[in-house]
Amino acid sequence: MSKDQRVQVDAMLRQPRPEGPRSVEAIRAGFEALMARMIVPDGMRTVRTTLGGRPALHVQPDNGPRDNGPRDNGPRDNGPRDNGPRDNGPRDNGPRDNGPRDNGPRAGTILYFHGGGWVYGSPESVLSLTGHLVAKTGFGAYSVDYRLAPEHPFPAAIEDALSAYRALLDGGQDPSAVVFAGDSAGGGLAVTTCLAARDAGLPLPAALVAFSPGLDATRTGRSMDAKEGIDPILTRKSVEHTGAMYLAGADPHQPMLSPAVLADLTGFPPMLIQVGTNEILLDDSTRLAARARAAGVDVILDVTADVPHVFQAFAGVLDEADEALDRAALFLGQRIRAAGAAHTSAA
Repeated sequence: MSKDQRVQVDAMLRQPRPEGPRSVEAIRAGFEALMARMIVPDGMRTVRTTLGGRPALHVQPDNGPRDNGPRDNGPRDNGPRDNGPRDNGPRDNGPRDNGPRDNGPRAGTILYFHGGGWVYGSPESVLSLTGHLVAKTGFGAYSVDYRLAPEHPFPAAIEDALSAYRALLDGGQDPSAVVFAGDSAGGGLAVTTCLAARDAGLPLPAALVAFSPGLDATRTGRSMDAKEGIDPILTRKSVEHTGAMYLAGADPHQPMLSPAVLADLTGFPPMLIQVGTNEILLDDSTRLAARARAAGVDVILDVTADVPHVFQAFAGVLDEADEALDRAALFLGQRIRAAGAAHTSAA
């Protein structure tokens, strides 16, 4: 772990910003510019597709099987890395045929929800996260381009995320081989989509991973004020500004908006929550973990010192980011193998 790396990342995130509330267009453009600076790993293929009626980005290991998703038919995966034999890379050793239709022990699909305060962000903006998860796990991922506020406020994002999960199940995916993951607002969306799936009577995914999730629209966590100024990117004012666009007048005191303080997590799959200490949203994670434990859910609260919001995006720059993604990949692989074994035994 490098103090110099943490200092450099903190300084980069503290670049001067315009005073006062910014327009939606300026917020979106600024975020895309920031995320374009993140390192996206080699060795994967990306295909624009649809899932549950919404655009999505299908991210696959470059050495994985072709056309292994329910919407990937057609000449859409013929980029330059698709040429030549597919089994000549170092990651081809062992049982690594890991597409969503594979029956081997590494089969798995990550359903990913990008961050951005429910107002900005896209599947492309989080390729540093989905790409590293795909590279480290060998699983494929679908990153959902869900509708954003203010054009589409609550509960549009949850509806789109649930529709994407339904599409995977309707396409033949085994829920024991599906995991939810997301960062920031997308981490919160992973949790609320799991709530929505449970309430709809759908089988739940094998596991859930949340990076610095936003889980409390009431903004009552002590860290909201205690970490003000320590957090180099988020402020109470900034999250309340974008949060109001998503709420559009809805009462934040409901489980689908504030699961960290109001949700019943009974029956949830195992969860990994990763968060940094330099975040105003720190208590969103700590309180959700406490609720999960109280509900009898297997939960790992993974707190890293002196790192910012969604520090995992700095993989390749920040040692703690790479190490956190290694832990996330290990967790996902363990949970899919365990769920698959349980499913096989039950059958």
